[in-house]
Amino acid sequence: MNIYLVGFMGTGKTTVGKEVARKKKWHFIDLDDLIELQEKRRISDIFTKDGEPYFRKVEKKALLKVSKEKNFVVACGGGIVLDKENIKVMKETGILICLSATADVILKRTSGSTHRPLLNVANPKKQITHLLKMRAPYYVEADKVINTSALSVKEVVSKIFKITTKIK
Repeated sequence: MNIYLVGFMGTGKTTVGKEVARKKKWHFIDLDDLIELQEKRRISDIFTKDGEPYFRKVEKKALLKVSKEKNFVVACGGGIVLDKENIKVMKETGILICLSATADVILKRTSGSTHRPLLNVANPKKQITHLLKMRAPYYVEADKVINTSALSVKEVVSKIFKITTKIK
C-alpha cells in the first residue's frame, strides 16, 4: 500500500510527505519531480509549451508507474484528482489523503513562487478561489481530509501517522 497526498498547491503535500515517509521509514516521491525528470524540463515549461492536457497525460502515466510500488508516500499535483481514473488507482493501491487550506493561507504560502503556472495570473487569489471551488467535489473523494491552515507540519504528520498506522 501507498499513501497518496492530494490537495491544492501550497497545502503542504511535499513537506508533510517527506516527513511522513521519514517517520514510517518508507520512500517519498513527488510526482511533479518525477515528471520533470522524465520530461527533462520544468512543469512550468511543460504547461507553456504543451499545455495542461498534455501535462495531465504525463501525470497519469507517472501515477500508474508509482502505483505499482509499495510503501511510498506520494505527493501528487493539485489537479491529479480531476481524472476519476487517477482517484480509482490511488484508492486501489493505497490511502488517499487530501490536505486542504484556505485561499488566504494558500496565497501566502505560494506568493513569490514562479514555478506554479496556474497562479501566474493577474489576480492569483481569485484564481485560487476559483480552482478550489472547481476541485472541491474531487478533493472530497479522498479517504480523509486534513485542513493544514492552522497546523504545523509536525501536527499534520501526526494526524497522517495516526490514520495510516494500520497500513504496513
